[in-house]
Amino acid sequence: MVNLLTVSNLSLRFAGANQPVVREVNLHLNAGEKLALVGESGSGKSVLARSLLRLDREVIAEGEIEFAGQSLLPLPEAALRLIRGRRIAMIFQEPMTALNPLQTVCTQIVEVLVGYSAAAARDKARELLLRTGIVDAAEKLDAFPHQLSGGQRQRVMIAMAIATEPEILIADEPTTALDVTVQAQILDLLSQLQAEQGMALLLISHDLNLVRRFADRVAVMQAGRIVETAPTQQLFATPAHPYTQALLAARPIRVAAPLPLHSPCVLQVRQLTHAYPASRSWFRTQLKTVLAKLDFDLHRGQTLAVVGESGSGKTTLALSLLRLLRVGQGGGSVQLTLDGSPALQLSALQGKALRQARQHIQIVFQDPFAALSPRLTIYDLVGEGLLVHRPECSEAERRERVMAVLEEVGLGSSADMDGILSRYPHEFSGGQRQRIAIARVLIMQPQIIVLDEPTSALDATVQRQILQLLVALQLKFGLSFLLISHDLAVVRALAHQVLVLKNGEVLETGDVELVLSKPQHPYTQQLLAASL
Repeated sequence: MVNLLTVSNLSLRFAGANQPVVREVNLHLNAGEKLALVGESGSGKSVLARSLLRLDREVIAEGEIEFAGQSLLPLPEAALRLIRGRRIAMIFQEPMTALNPLQTVCTQIVEVLVGYSAAAARDKARELLLRTGIVDAAEKLDAFPHQLSGGQRQRVMIAMAIATEPEILIADEPTTALDVTVQAQILDLLSQLQAEQGMALLLISHDLNLVRRFADRVAVMQAGRIVETAPTQQLFATPAHPYTQALLAARPIRVAAPLPLHSPCVLQVRQLTHAYPASRSWFRTQLKTVLAKLDFDLHRGQTLAVVGESGSGKTTLALSLLRLLRVGQGGGSVQLTLDGSPALQLSALQGKALRQARQHIQIVFQDPFAALSPRLTIYDLVGEGLLVHRPECSEAERRERVMAVLEEVGLGSSADMDGILSRYPHEFSGGQRQRIAIARVLIMQPQIIVLDEPTSALDATVQRQILQLLVALQLKFGLSFLLISHDLAVVRALAHQVLVLKNGEVLETGDVELVLSKPQHPYTQQLLAASL
């Protein structure tokens, strides 16, 4: 096999830092090969991948990166631009921050297409979206990123990356935001493209099931070092390094506590609907329904999981509950019942009353980097809710609570907390940012937490820690969770009830053990088959 990319004794450190974040890495990638890079959040996987194209100017590299016989580290910026995107393309971990919010999907895809007429470029863009599994591609071409689901945005990123038919595709968590059926679809697509073009693929992922099905070889990274590299079947059958053995053993297990008998209802949803304008003319607006008259109850101490493919309406459901959607038309009733207080009709509240009610029902968003202001430190971000809803807290008390909640979500200890509080979101890995987003919600001690893919960016070991943390908090404070997830292993571990959603309609609902062990609807059966 032809050696396409060679990394030799590569060390990386951030400007101003004394210690490297990547240490003496040796790696090679052959033409037509699928190499997976796995490891915990913060192990240096994404920093290493981005350094192959020198995307981070603040990162200082020592060692050698050679692509097709050419050394990349000494190349001037103009020469690198001829390689980036064309010969080595990258799918980024967080599509909402990688896509331009002011340009349509079509504009961003055709931007990378050279030598096409305007009409031909649009047709090519539609074809690329269809290939990535977006069935209404013609409609989505004129949409902006914020009008797409997380999974749809990820597929747009993939369409942009494969448009130039690169020699190497670096995929940094390319299926993080996708449901299991679309994950399989995307992996099949990448495998097909690789077979057609002889493309090499470097896959960065924390999903070991996905890696096992997809990769030819696996490199395991711990604390900035490659500790083991082996063919996939060999590594999963007989892992040699203790760290690899620990990763393979860290699968989600059932951690949910039994639901207390006669638990009171805290959230009652009736006939919840939402539709947004699909097309407009001078005499009428045509609406597309994304939620169709949903009914469900959420009880104190209960976790209700909502599952379904990307674009099925899961996130729209979450945003509708909190009245965070301003585009489109909605209806129905959402009633929040607090201990010792009259029931609140969230669907009828306005202004200050609505803002005050939201402290009792908080949300952890799917994309933590987009949800965290890049201009605020971690201390300011996590403590912001206390400033708004607990103004009586002193500065010392607020700092103490921020430190305690950050330690609870596994982001450092009290000894090194001062250094963490003064840092900014971009200085953390994707998984660490997700934990910051969870801490930002937990500090308010709400009665209900909407968890929109809360562990999608976390590796298996940290994922288990977060699930155990959520259950501990649920038991301690009687919290209720509305869990939105495409990871059925997480749903099995955390949920009591499950609601299966497709195209805005409930297809199946019931006890999580019953629905996931004996699904009645063919769509639920399809979801389960794709997750194995």
